[in-house]
Amino acid sequence: MSLNVVTFGEAMAMFVADEAGDLSKVSRFTLRPAGAELNVAIGLARLGFKIGWVSRVGSDSFGRFILEVLDREGVDRRAVTIDGRYPTGFQLKSTGFGKKDPIVEYYRKGSAASHLSVEDFDPDYFLSAEHLHITGIAPALTPTTWELALHVMEQMRKNGKTISFDPNLRPVLWPSKEIMAERINLLASKADWVLPGIEEGRILTGLQHLDEITDFYLSAGAKLVIVKVGEEGAYFQTAGLKPKRVPTEHVANVVDTVGAGDGFAVGVISGLLESLSIEDAVARGNRIAGLVIQQIGDSEGLPTREQLLGHAATIPRPPAPFASESPP
Repeated sequence: MSLNVVTFGEAMAMFVADEAGDLSKVSRFTLRPAGAELNVAIGLARLGFKIGWVSRVGSDSFGRFILEVLDREGVDRRAVTIDGRYPTGFQLKSTGFGKKDPIVEYYRKGSAASHLSVEDFDPDYFLSAEHLHITGIAPALTPTTWELALHVMEQMRKNGKTISFDPNLRPVLWPSKEIMAERINLLASKADWVLPGIEEGRILTGLQHLDEITDFYLSAGAKLVIVKVGEEGAYFQTAGLKPKRVPTEHVANVVDTVGAGDGFAVGVISGLLESLSIEDAVARGNRIAGLVIQQIGDSEGLPTREQLLGHAATIPRPPAPFASESPP
C-alpha cells in the first residue's frame, strides 16, 4: 500500500491532570497519547490521508495503548516494532494554564523509541510515500536516532520526495544550545518546507528579524519557510518574494497550548499536498492550530475532514494558485 505521508518518532503515554495545580498535589489523571510526530500522523489521518508512522514501542501496557490509538485513528503501523527489551515512555502534564504552556515532566530515557536506528529504515515502506514529515525531537534522543534522521532525509530527497521539517526545539535533549542549533539547521537544510516558531528561529539563527530568519533558511536550501508568530498568525516566504503574513482568528477560550504547532503542520502539509496556494495552506494551518488549543490534550482538537469543511467560511477553498505561490 502506498502512502501519502510518512513520519517517525516517539509516542508516549501522557497522564493529563484532571485538576489545576502543582503536579505533586494532583490525584487524578486522564490517559492520552502524546508525541509530535504522532499528533501530525493523527491529524493527517483524520483528514483522509494515508499516513504511516515508524517507531518502536515496548511490550507493555503503554505500548499497547499507543497501538490501539494508531488503529483507532487509522494510522498505518506496519513499520512499528514491538521491542520487548525496553519500555514505552510516558509523561505527566499539568492543566489549567490557559495561554501559558503547561508543566510537562518526561520519563523517556532508555525508551524503546530512543533505540530507533538506521536498521528501522525500510526503503520499500518509506519510499512508498510521496512526502516525509520530520521534527527536531526524535533526532535529539540518541546518536542512533540522529543517524536515522539523516539517513531518512537523504534517501527521501534522493528519490524526489518532498520533506517538511518542524524544529520543535527541546533544549534539554541536546548536549548544548550550540550543538542543537548546528544539528537542527543541518536537518532544515535538507527539507523543502521549514516551519520554525519565531523564537525558535531566533535561537537557531542568532538573528532577530523575520526576513533575516526566512532568508537564512532559504539560503540554506529550503524552498519555503513558514514562521509561526502565535496570535499574529504566520509569515511565509519563498525565493525572490518578500515575507507575507497570514493572520489567524482570535481564540477567546485557550485551554491547552501544547500541540498547536503540530496542528499547524497538519494544516500546511495537507493544504500543500492538495495543491492549495501557500497562503491558503498557511490559513488552514492557523485554523487547525486554533482548534487544537481549545481542547485538553495534544491531538483531541485535530479536526476530521467533515469538521474542517464545516468551517468552510473561515478555511479558504483551493483556488487556482498564482505561479508565484505554487507549492515548492
